[in-house]
Amino acid sequence: MKRIITVALAAVLILLSATSAQAQEKKSKKFVQDKWKIEKIAFLTDAMELTSAEAEKFWPVYNKAEAEKKACWKMTMEAYKALEAALDAGKDEKETAALLDKYISAVQSGKTIDEKYVSEYRKFLSNRKVAKLFIAEEAFRRQQINRLNK
Repeated sequence: MKRIITVALAAVLILLSATSAQAQEKKSKKFVQDKWKIEKIAFLTDAMELTSAEAEKFWPVYNKAEAEKKACWKMTMEAYKALEAALDAGKDEKETAALLDKYISAVQSGKTIDEKYVSEYRKFLSNRKVAKLFIAEEAFRRQQINRLNK
């Protein structure tokens, strides 16, 4: 009987520590994401030389664009995985064509997001600052890749 209780307590402790580790991992991931966002905001604000008035108008629009890009990226990856699975499963030409069209459509919709938001940015930013946005986004992306590689 003591042995059963000991094994049960050990199992409970293992489950609790695993749950605690998962919660800690989620907190850590959230911390890293928040830190990354703060760094990106600072980087873009500095690179674009935004005034406080411009920043006040810019960030809500930019965040909306980023949310759309994220949703589009998710759709693109889902379409990609479905297309890859269809090829692996040997699906027929008709099914493959439909999945390919869905994938191409998702990729294309991602490209139109920037076009859509450039006109929004131009309402309160100069063309020079809008151009700096795209240059700064790429510079920030490269900076993050270099940081990960080190």
